[in-house]
Amino acid sequence: MGDILLSSPLLTVFLVVSLGAALGIIPFGPIKLGAAGALFVGLFVGYVVPELGDKLVLVQSLGLGLFVYTVGLSAGQTFFSDLRKQAKLMLGLIIALVFGAGATILGGRMLGVAPDLAVGVFAGSLTTTPALAAATQATDSGVPGVGYSLGYPVGVVIAIIAISMVVSRRWEGKNDVESFAGKSLFAGTALVSEAMSVRSVPGWKEQKIRISYLERGENTRIFVPGEELLEDDRIVIVGMKDDVVVAAKAVGEFVDDHLADHRATIDFRSFVVSSKDIASKTVAALNITGRFGGVITRIHRGDLELLAQDNSVIELGDRLMVAFPREEYDNVEKFFGNSERQISQVDAISMGLGMVLGLLLGMVEISLPGGSNFSLGAAAGPLVVGTILGALQKTGPFLWQMPLAANQTIRQLGLLLFLAAVGIASGPAFARTAFTATGLRALVLALIIASVVLFVTVLVGKFLGVSAQRTAGAMAGVLGQPALLAFASSKENDERIESGYAAIFALGITVKIILVTVVVALA
Repeated sequence: MGDILLSSPLLTVFLVVSLGAALGIIPFGPIKLGAAGALFVGLFVGYVVPELGDKLVLVQSLGLGLFVYTVGLSAGQTFFSDLRKQAKLMLGLIIALVFGAGATILGGRMLGVAPDLAVGVFAGSLTTTPALAAATQATDSGVPGVGYSLGYPVGVVIAIIAISMVVSRRWEGKNDVESFAGKSLFAGTALVSEAMSVRSVPGWKEQKIRISYLERGENTRIFVPGEELLEDDRIVIVGMKDDVVVAAKAVGEFVDDHLADHRATIDFRSFVVSSKDIASKTVAALNITGRFGGVITRIHRGDLELLAQDNSVIELGDRLMVAFPREEYDNVEKFFGNSERQISQVDAISMGLGMVLGLLLGMVEISLPGGSNFSLGAAAGPLVVGTILGALQKTGPFLWQMPLAANQTIRQLGLLLFLAAVGIASGPAFARTAFTATGLRALVLALIIASVVLFVTVLVGKFLGVSAQRTAGAMAGVLGQPALLAFASSKENDERIESGYAAIFALGITVKIILVTVVVALA
């Protein structure tokens, strides 16, 4: 069996992926390993075929690069808009990692773990390969690699347990934005009791509501923003139900006969955005009212249903709910593209160029005091570039954003390839050391480091008043393990998880690399 696995590395990788996926769906109490199952199957296969690890360096880098780049693209749009709100969380991350470095130094001394092994455990328990490279260079030995292989699975297991205890909680996140996940919009028809300016309707100026249909006398048409509401007008108000109820009471009262049910003159349909000319533009810039006499009311993006605000940025693959005059159907469909086939395709030029830019950034080395060098590597480089490009959406002819379904598919594939390759490469060293006295002390040290960092991160999240979901994303980001992000996202559908991860991940790698030199000097 070992000869077969060794003779075909590609076969072995996909065997690990499939068995790991099977392991990932098995519940261990309240916990499922998810994609991390590939890591643990890989550790066993790596022990069986120790010569295979060196052949999978490219697979590991490819999987990691694809994963973090697609995460960056997805999180980029909200990351910069939330940056001011997340600055304190980033500072809290630094504090958590400093506590982790202190635990490494003190715990290593108390447990009798050699400094070169302890610094490897620090990098491994926080699952940061660039920190391992810095530790290897700082100690000029291969011992940190052993500590890394021991600490890595411990950090993943502890984090999975900790995140599972946090991610679904509903503590008060008074300083966090509200999640759109799991919420649906409501549309109701209201009868206007007296003439008024639409600007006086609660929620209109704040864009918490939109008005689509207007029935005035015998004429039904699309409401034109800015026009006055007259007595006995009937309008359709769209928004979160509480906001719609408040608006309806302000203008008059709800009526049972819903205007959107009558489609003799005005139609209401969903269109898929497959036109690259539309993607990256705001709802206001599309000027649907001026072009077609219509209005966009909702944006369906993945599992999220969003109210279409003027500054909402349209992404490729979005499904837009549009009210429009029936005779304009062909023109509206042509405008948006409305092609499922097109959105299933990936723009290989933009994706390839984005990955090249990310990997080039990761190769840039900065000299640090003490003679060591720092680089973002294949993990943080593509993430940083992906986040920037995800925020830009489009540059000239290059559309950086990709359809959500394609993003999720590439991300999952990259994650599984990365975890399988890491597990196979770490298997031999893990098996040699794990069950010796030195290995057991190193495992205890890894447990201490990961627990301290995660515990402080949770305290920071609660102290700063951010949601449990953003805190869980920060927990995954502070360790820097993609499987933890996937695990948290599988437990809770909340876009704040990804945003917290993206805010912390690259900064965390930088801080950990710097702290490695501190641990080596002081341990």
